[in-house]
Amino acid sequence: MAASNAPITMKEVLTLPSVGINQKFITFTNVTMESDKYICVRETAPQNSVVIIDMNMPMQPLRRPITADSALMNPNSRILALKAQVQGTTQDYLQIFNIEAKAKLKSHQMPEQVVFWKWITPKKLGLVTQNSVYHWSTEGDSEPVKMFDRAAKLENNQIINYKCSPNEKWLVLIGIEPGSPERPQLVKGNMHLFSVDQQQSQVLDAHAASFAQFKVPGNEIPSTLISFATKSFNAGQITSKVHVLELGAQLGKASFTKKKADLSFLPDFADDFPVAMQISNKFSLIYVITKLGWLFVYDLETASPIYRNRISPDPIFLTCEASSVGGFYAINRRGQVLLATVNEATIIPFISGPLKNLELAVNLAKRGNLPGAEDLVKERFKDLFDQTKYKEAAELAAESPQGILRTPDIVAKFQSVPVQAGQTPPLLQYFGTLLTKGKLNSYESLELSRLVVNQNKKNLLENWLKEDKLECSEELGDLVKTLDNDLALEIYIKAKTAPKVVAALAEKREFDHILSYSEQVGYTPDYMFLLQTILRTDPQGAEKFAVTMSQMKGGCPVDFNTITDLFLQRNLIREATAFLLDVLKPDLPEHAFLQTKVLEINLVTFPNVAEMILATKMFSHYDRPRVAQLCEKAGLYIQSLKHYSELNDIKRVIVNTHAIEPQALVDFLGTLSSDWAMECMNELLLANPRGNLQIIVQACKEYCEQLGVDACINLFEQFKSYEGLYFFLGSYLRMSEDPDVHFKYIEASAKTGQLKEVERVTRESSFYDAEKTKNFLMEAKLPDARPLINVCDRFGFVPDLTHYLYINNMQRYIEGYVQKVSPGNAPLVVGQLLDDECPEDFIKGLIISVRSLLPVEALVEECEKRNRLRLLTQFLEHLVTEGSQDVHVHNALGKIIIDSNNNPERFLTTNTYYDSRVVGKYCEKRDPTLAVVAYRRGQCDEELINVTNRNSLFKLQARYVVERMHGDLWDMVLDENNEYRRQLIDQVVSTALPESKSPEQVSSAVKAFMTADLPHELIELLEKIVLQNSDFSGNINLQNLLILTAVKADPSRVMDYVNRLENFDGPVVGEMAVEAKLFEEAFAVFKKFNLNVEAVNVLLDGLKSIERAAEFAFRVEEDSVWSRVGKAQLKEGLVSDAVESFIRAEDATHFLEVIRAAEDADVYDDLVSYLLMVRNKVKEPKVDSELLYAYAKIHRLGEVEDFVLMPNVANLQNVGDRLYDEAMYEAAKILYAFVSNWGKLAVTLVKLQQFQGAVDAARKANGAKTWKEVCFACVDAEEFRLAQICGLNIIIQVDDLEEVSEFYQNKGRFNELITLMESGLGLERAHMGIFTELGVLYARYSHEKLMEHIKLFSTRLNTPKLIRACDEQQHWRELTYLYIQYDEFDNAATTVMNHSPEAWEHMLFREIVAKVANVEVYYKAVHFYLEEHPDMICDLLNVLASRLDHTHVVDIMRKAGQLRLIKPYMVAVQSNNVTAVNEALNEIYVEEEDYERLRESIDLHDSFDQIGLAQKIEKHELIEMRRVAAYIYKKAGKWKQSIALSKKDNLYKDCMETASQSGDHDLAEQLLVYFIEQGKKECFATCLFVCYDLIRPDVVLELAWMNNMNDLVFPYLLQVMREYTGKVDEIIKDKLEAQKEMKAKEQEEKEAMSQQNMYAQLLPNALPAQPVLLALPAPPMQLALTPQQQPTGGMPPMPPFGMPPFAMPPMGGY
Repeated sequence: MAASNAPITMKEVLTLPSVGINQKFITFTNVTMESDKYICVRETAPQNSVVIIDMNMPMQPLRRPITADSALMNPNSRILALKAQVQGTTQDYLQIFNIEAKAKLKSHQMPEQVVFWKWITPKKLGLVTQNSVYHWSTEGDSEPVKMFDRAAKLENNQIINYKCSPNEKWLVLIGIEPGSPERPQLVKGNMHLFSVDQQQSQVLDAHAASFAQFKVPGNEIPSTLISFATKSFNAGQITSKVHVLELGAQLGKASFTKKKADLSFLPDFADDFPVAMQISNKFSLIYVITKLGWLFVYDLETASPIYRNRISPDPIFLTCEASSVGGFYAINRRGQVLLATVNEATIIPFISGPLKNLELAVNLAKRGNLPGAEDLVKERFKDLFDQTKYKEAAELAAESPQGILRTPDIVAKFQSVPVQAGQTPPLLQYFGTLLTKGKLNSYESLELSRLVVNQNKKNLLENWLKEDKLECSEELGDLVKTLDNDLALEIYIKAKTAPKVVAALAEKREFDHILSYSEQVGYTPDYMFLLQTILRTDPQGAEKFAVTMSQMKGGCPVDFNTITDLFLQRNLIREATAFLLDVLKPDLPEHAFLQTKVLEINLVTFPNVAEMILATKMFSHYDRPRVAQLCEKAGLYIQSLKHYSELNDIKRVIVNTHAIEPQALVDFLGTLSSDWAMECMNELLLANPRGNLQIIVQACKEYCEQLGVDACINLFEQFKSYEGLYFFLGSYLRMSEDPDVHFKYIEASAKTGQLKEVERVTRESSFYDAEKTKNFLMEAKLPDARPLINVCDRFGFVPDLTHYLYINNMQRYIEGYVQKVSPGNAPLVVGQLLDDECPEDFIKGLIISVRSLLPVEALVEECEKRNRLRLLTQFLEHLVTEGSQDVHVHNALGKIIIDSNNNPERFLTTNTYYDSRVVGKYCEKRDPTLAVVAYRRGQCDEELINVTNRNSLFKLQARYVVERMHGDLWDMVLDENNEYRRQLIDQVVSTALPESKSPEQVSSAVKAFMTADLPHELIELLEKIVLQNSDFSGNINLQNLLILTAVKADPSRVMDYVNRLENFDGPVVGEMAVEAKLFEEAFAVFKKFNLNVEAVNVLLDGLKSIERAAEFAFRVEEDSVWSRVGKAQLKEGLVSDAVESFIRAEDATHFLEVIRAAEDADVYDDLVSYLLMVRNKVKEPKVDSELLYAYAKIHRLGEVEDFVLMPNVANLQNVGDRLYDEAMYEAAKILYAFVSNWGKLAVTLVKLQQFQGAVDAARKANGAKTWKEVCFACVDAEEFRLAQICGLNIIIQVDDLEEVSEFYQNKGRFNELITLMESGLGLERAHMGIFTELGVLYARYSHEKLMEHIKLFSTRLNTPKLIRACDEQQHWRELTYLYIQYDEFDNAATTVMNHSPEAWEHMLFREIVAKVANVEVYYKAVHFYLEEHPDMICDLLNVLASRLDHTHVVDIMRKAGQLRLIKPYMVAVQSNNVTAVNEALNEIYVEEEDYERLRESIDLHDSFDQIGLAQKIEKHELIEMRRVAAYIYKKAGKWKQSIALSKKDNLYKDCMETASQSGDHDLAEQLLVYFIEQGKKECFATCLFVCYDLIRPDVVLELAWMNNMNDLVFPYLLQVMREYTGKVDEIIKDKLEAQKEMKAKEQEEKEAMSQQNMYAQLLPNALPAQPVLLALPAPPMQLALTPQQQPTGGMPPMPPFGMPPFAMPPMGGY
């Protein structure tokens, strides 16, 4: 049977290996599945862990490192139960964890081992031990409770299942054991059934069992059934049965008859046995699953067999119920998770067709609400009805699948049956049966309720609604409204008929509920009418209602201004203000008018409230000029200043400083621009200079940065306010670095007499202009000179200060300055006093007074400049006598001694304190030799050189330089730019060095000559020292230096020096000669010192003579020499000679170079000889490897094999690779085989065309690369069998699969590749890539297998890759299926529409398009159906109704001219009240003349062009259409047009109702006149009551009297009189009560006054008496509120009697 027609559908949901589960853990003991929500797997490698697979997202398993013997996931929640054996015992430790909360819920240690456990309910675990069965609840702290002991028959059984019945009254334990000795392969099953209530057990033979609840006909209480499957072997016969029986039959009730049926096993599966049983409560089916993967399906009620098929080739070890779909999950040993479900479309036709079981087909269709039995059910109903078996027919109709018999026709059929006397009417029987079976549909509910309402049995309706037996509708609500309004409201709410709900709530005056309900259901009622209604009776409630409206989602349905006007029309200012303050909180620009309005109202009436509103700054968009004027009139000057925008207005108001808080005024000035602020402050100073000065100063202090400091200063200077300037700048001075600011502060302080401040600022400030300040202070001639002293001392005006003080006879300040302020400036003071010709006695006295604090250097400089140095002689000698070591003191004293020529040489040589450089400089022009003495003493190199050069004292200079031994000094005098260098060198060579006996001095001089690059001069110097007998002739360093200098400067002398000198460093000299390319001299040096290796190197490297080198080697016979010669020969390509040289030298160190050269020259015979020598000296892998390679190169394979077998350190792998690369495969094969490199051996054998051997080697290598190379070679050689063996080992690696596939396809071997991939599906390590690649191959080369492959392995495919392949190969049906599986419903829908001939199926497309995310696809689908399947477009639109833009759909259909085609769809979505839908439907109704539907549409859905529709149909030929037009005019408020249209058609009732609803007196009275004119007296009388509230009694009396209709109006007059009489009575009553309250209040006030008078008499005379409270009405508003008295929100308290007296502006002004 085709899979699509089978009654049971199998689907692979998941494979456990695909989520990382190792195959070895897919066993009964490691995998658990307690429900269709979770799979739990316990792993023990590579580490202990528990894997939890959520079936809603199976590809995201949760892995936790947990060690346990068993793990169970709760059937419903993320709760994990764990079991682990306690080490060293047979006890088990149980734990229950909440994974989400990461908390342990319970734990318990069982005294014995738990051999099996299972969740029997979401809150209870069943625990099976070796002897007993326990139940353990997850709730509370309870421990496991023992339920029963295991039967002896199950003692050695393996427990495979444990279940409890739904009511937990029956328990069953299943175990299996080995079969009988006659047939041991047939496993035996045992079932232990236990009754909890009766505490009794029964043991039966059974392999699987399950409980179910089933309603037996005639018994309303479900029966508990058990079904079990047995397979036993007795007397050589195998018996297999399925049993169904009832447990605990109910006495006196209909019971279930025991059923049984055969389990029919095929002969090949005779030893197979049931392992699990699941019962579908949804369909009442029994699923029996066997170990070898067979499924048996039976009907629960009859035990009739329905279906048998093998669902898995691998053994099944675990199943669980899939309750939501009525099927089950099964897991086999391969790890497949299979889902079996009922094929709802085919199971009933399958039972009624191939099985021919019509009774079962009908019963199953009824139980499961399945299609396929419609004709059978209808035929049986007809038979029962014809047989007058109405009850049975009603039951059949109630249970009919998919409600095929729940139609108006069936109801009409029962209504048509005549009622027999004394019998229940068939219609009631029908409804009674439906009520017992479930819920009635809308039509049935309406018809049944009609019967009940006619009998006034409201309680029945209430009970049915509570039990949810009726389907609510608007028609049902209208019907019940005649009986009970509250019950009708409940029905309207359930039916979601918003207009009717709002109308009902309005009748009950539950206005708050109207808003919440309307917002909840998205309905828009007439809010204006509702608000007006509430205002009449409850103003505060109206304010709350208005606020609530303003907070509705989508905005307030009524304009805020309109609502405000409604409050103001009734003089409800408090409520209006509160409402506006609440709704204007967002402070939006569009609310500017309302903000202005609320401020105007309160500024006129309650200014303090307005001030509070303005102070909160909650508004920012109102009319500021208007508010400013009102604030000024109300005396709120600061607020008016904040709102005025013209400078003249601000200047006019700001001068009212008596009524403005100073700080507020300062803050306001800070908000103005700098120019305006200065203007205002200028105005304030003009108005009251003294009184406003503090405000101006404070403003300037706070806002000087904005105003500009200069501007503020100019303002004060303009009014000559030095006091203001002083206070302003005093606060700003710390922040300013402006010199002008600091000067002006000093100036203002001086002019205001603040001398201490002047002194402080001049002392502390660093920013004033010192010159300017000095001049100002000198001009000011302050009595205190300290500020001037501060300035001059800090900024270097000491001479000016001294001059000022001296000429002003302030010698006291001079002495004080020098002695106390700044002794360091005394030299400047002395200098200035000398310039001012001050007496020397005063100066000397001043100097002596300072003494040691005086800076001598500066004092000497000042006196020296004025040639008055001798003035200091006494002072300096006094300092020296005191022991002064100050260099300046001694410098000055030395200068005086030099000038006086008082034995200066002695002073210069003996004094250790003077500065040589200073004194030497002083001596240069007086006596150069004295300068040299001073410079020599102080090592003043540069100064000494300069003075000797200028005075030609080169001998002194040479001696100084040699003795000094300073490198920098030598560099300076030997510099080539020194014009005196030659004279100095001559003196050094001739005088200074010959005189020297110090080696250090000679060394320093030689080094200096070398550094100065004077080789010839150096040679001249060294020859004089070395070659001529001197103390330094045998110095080795000098000899080396002489030769080396000659090498560099004069090579011709080198050979002579080498022969003449003996005490030099031969190696160093030889190396220097080599570097200078003096090879013969170098050879002579090395040969002289027996340095043979260096000598042969000179011959080889310098002279390039291998022959001389070889001759030299024969002469000296040294190994190192032969080795060096061998290297040179090797370098020149003389390989054989080099090998001979290396052998003579026995040098094995250069084997790498020899090997490389021998390989390049292809002299492997010589190389073998050399390597044999080397191998005796060293054990190097390279040597052995190259020897082995050389053997192979000269084809000595025997030596290769012998060498491999003998001990060696050769790298055989590398040698083998080299041989392989050079195509010496036979030799490579020997090496690869020896080292067991099977991969390379396999490739080598491929090269040798030995394919079978290559495959064997590849199997041993087991590497992907090897397998690929062998596989590709076998394919090229057409060895496809061997290629497939290789390919199966490659394709299990994901990364290599594609390469193999491409190779096969490039070779054109498509069938062989498909065969390879199909073989790979059965591999244990088969992965997603194999399934995907096979699908791609099917798509390309075998399309007929593609769909079956996709469906079978949908969860194991790389869907995006296969999608691309199907798209490329244009397999549209398969592509659509893949898009669906991948949840790309947009692409699936697009594919179906673009390729509909192949891919389109209506039901499939419905499912797809319902899940599409892109809205544009919906409209493409609409166009697609319109073009290709217009008959099904409504079905499509209904599916998409919640996601479509209905206006867009209507536009599409209107353009296509097919609006009628989607009429059912538009009716279904009209509840959304979309304009386009409403107008389209109304248009259709007009064309169809369906006025009832048109009126219903207008009532329920008001979003359309009402006037346009009314004009269109007001001249319609059908009167009901014209009546609808009048109704539309009425709804639109076009009262006159509506009444006129109704008059034309004589619809007087409509006229009266329209006039009544209009609220227009004139219309109502005109209608009365019209009735009189038409002679319609009855209509006249009726109109009086219909329009009662609108008609004035005097008009009625006048019309009645004039037209003789007094009798007709008399009832109306009676009603009017009664109403007016009642109103007068109420007024009188209220007045009397008010008078009564007034008298009581006056009495209370009198008593209070008397009490206060008594208190005043008791007060002492020194205290004032309490004020007498006058009994006056409370003032309208409080003028000044303390913070505790400020109103907390809304309006302040209203006056007790009406509104306060004020001129209320007309409402139009707002």
